[in-house]
Amino acid sequence: MNVRRAAPAVIAALDVEERERALALVRELAPAISWFKIGSRLFTAEGPAIVEEARTLGASVFLDLKFHDIPQTVAGSVRAASALGVSMMTIHASGGVEMMRAAARAAAEESARLGVPRPLVVGVTMLTSLSAEDLARLFGTAGSARDQVLRLAALAGEAGIDGIVASVEEAQAVKSMLGDSFVVVTPGIRPAGAEAGDQKRIATPRAAWEAGSDFLVVGRPIIAAPSPVEAARAILRELTEAPAA
Repeated sequence: MNVRRAAPAVIAALDVEERERALALVRELAPAISWFKIGSRLFTAEGPAIVEEARTLGASVFLDLKFHDIPQTVAGSVRAASALGVSMMTIHASGGVEMMRAAARAAAEESARLGVPRPLVVGVTMLTSLSAEDLARLFGTAGSARDQVLRLAALAGEAGIDGIVASVEEAQAVKSMLGDSFVVVTPGIRPAGAEAGDQKRIATPRAAWEAGSDFLVVGRPIIAAPSPVEAARAILRELTEAPAA
């Protein structure tokens, strides 16, 4: 299997509820990584101000709020997130082509209006905490998780958003189908020997790179480590030492 030459960016998931803890993590990790995920847990606790504070410390913010509503409502949410200066955000691909298309248009228009870089908009396909059995129970389909992800990825490409969130199990197929410029964000990253936790479709950093992932989202293996910055550096070393054929 060929490895993409450019190593993926590592995103530290700030899955905490306290402002000071989140900002302390950004400060500690800044020498190693620059991307940080702010999800619903932290955003609900601290509000939009936490995005601004993280950005002030030099963070590129991945806002993971998984917008999912009618097209007009999602477009408004995307405009608001773009105005916050986030670098990437999530919507739910299952919201449909028109919703995704409205999100892509809103991100482009708002960033142009403000004169700021346009944030990436990526579609959540299937949560990595779900298994094929969960999929069958939720949607009554006998198809595999991979089939569901590829269907939604095709719709995301049609809608014109920048990429999707997908596990390592689907990343290579998504790249083959939609091209190398289509972004794949992979959560559920666990260094070798780490516990899976509540994730069911996990991968090591090297395996995700080999599959073609562009961004790797890492939570507990970094933020719960005795030394978060050393844990982050260990992951970066794993990527650096991977062959770049």
